[in-house]
Amino acid sequence: MPEMKYPRLMRSTMVVMAALLLPACKTVPVMEKSTGNSLQPVGKTAQKSLLKVIDFRQLPTLDTIIDDLVKKRVILIGESHERYDHHLGQLEIIKRLWQRKVKLAIGLEQIQQPFQSVLDDYVAGRIDATTMLEKTEYFDRWKFDFRLYEPIFQFAREHRIPLLALNIPTEITRAVGKAGIKKLSAADRKKVPASIDRNVPGYRDRIAAVFGQHPGMAKRNIDNFVEAQLVWDEGMAEAAANYLRRHPDRTLVILAGAGHITEGTGIPQRLKRRLDVPMATVLQLGSGIEVAGGEADYILLPEKQELPAAGLIGVILGPADRGMKVDSFSADSRAAAAGLKKGDRIIRIDNRPIIKFADVRLALWQHKPGDKVHLVILRGEGGKAKQLEFDVVLK
Repeated sequence: MPEMKYPRLMRSTMVVMAALLLPACKTVPVMEKSTGNSLQPVGKTAQKSLLKVIDFRQLPTLDTIIDDLVKKRVILIGESHERYDHHLGQLEIIKRLWQRKVKLAIGLEQIQQPFQSVLDDYVAGRIDATTMLEKTEYFDRWKFDFRLYEPIFQFAREHRIPLLALNIPTEITRAVGKAGIKKLSAADRKKVPASIDRNVPGYRDRIAAVFGQHPGMAKRNIDNFVEAQLVWDEGMAEAAANYLRRHPDRTLVILAGAGHITEGTGIPQRLKRRLDVPMATVLQLGSGIEVAGGEADYILLPEKQELPAAGLIGVILGPADRGMKVDSFSADSRAAAAGLKKGDRIIRIDNRPIIKFADVRLALWQHKPGDKVHLVILRGEGGKAKQLEFDVVLK
């Protein structure tokens, strides 16, 4: 297999904030307003302060913390799903652990458990990335641009690092969120972990805060919403624990959204309950977390990087009886310039039949601006529909 080239972080070293090792102000004057404009200390000094200080002159680099991470059996690295630099940070840690001869496996929130055999085929080189995405139903179930994760998947494939599908099937979490665990069918109930801890301090309050931030949540049951998150976190923790028991020689790097890792109340504590092994948590700024201390063992300070532009055909699509219907065009649409019209139904892009929107994404995910794709469309209805073909240069 040819050697792959991977994107690199813009800086040669990633700055790391060791959240549990921050210099702390043990005695800080407590100030109150005087009758004038200045602040005056009350008494001498406070014996204990809640203030913590981040000294940017003494922050460790990523190289510094690798010495600690190589001693762990589980390393959980959080992400904001759409941040490309977060995924490059995850890859950088994986690469440095691999360079230190750590025998790795990578656990993925992004892939659901029923598709483990597909990941195995991909890592073994039996199928390519597009086939893997199709068979895992990636664009139906996860939906985020796969190019965000592609460098990690490529590195794992090149070095035969096992990829582990961690997530519970969408059908299960959606059903729990709608009606609760008790309303699941007997068959679906077997897919939910038997052991669920509902009493982890702070967990419900944190999930409830997320519930309140989402539009339209007022019509949903918060207890069911919390149960769905519990199933999600417990399911991933159980899959991880089972893998570690089967592979005692492996170190598992878990990649998941920051909300599943922060404060340890999601995956970490639930994994530790099942299998008490050395563990470290890593979060990244820009994940919607507030740094107050205790969110993670380490917090990365990545430099913002955008994913390179994708090739676009410039159409807004909707469902149709066959293919996907062109509902409208974006500004400066290349498809419109090529001759497509509103109401046309796209039934093929290059060699891929189009049935649903995920098929469009599968056909286009590797294409860049300037690439040419071949579209087959139907124009008109019923027996009068005509099949037409167009070449479109992507924007």
